[in-house]
Amino acid sequence: MGKARDRLESIKAAQSKQARGRRGRTQRMEDYLEVIYELIEHKGYVSMSDISNYLNVSSASVTKMVQRLHESGYIEYEKYRGIRMKDKGLEIAKMIRERHSILTEFLLLLGIEEEDAHRITEGIEHYFDNRSLRRLEQLIQIIKSDESILRKISAL
Repeated sequence: MGKARDRLESIKAAQSKQARGRRGRTQRMEDYLEVIYELIEHKGYVSMSDISNYLNVSSASVTKMVQRLHESGYIEYEKYRGIRMKDKGLEIAKMIRERHSILTEFLLLLGIEEEDAHRITEGIEHYFDNRSLRRLEQLIQIIKSDESILRKISAL
């Protein structure tokens, strides 16, 4: 449960520092799906005010996006009954979590502080395609498998 809370806090911190309107709709939808997924993992449920809090957006913005996600088939939403992730949304949220984990692991290997690593990851995670991410994952495995590389990185 602690890791989900840490990821939620990193999402919140990244959102409060980013200029509004800089990111496209698809990335914004991913942010919402990520927060909804993490909140469900952390609390067992998600409220509109939780989403608003972690993404640092107004309740009206949350309502609009939740409706858009519902219409797009990512979530099930009924007013006063809550939000439930559909398979399509769950798949994307899990992919985002994996992307976040890989990027954060890489930054941690470089000696970046954990809080900074999560904040940086929130800023860049939407820009990595699957191919680039897999290559980065392979690089991480190479680094971790070679003690001499790890020592060299630690000495930086």
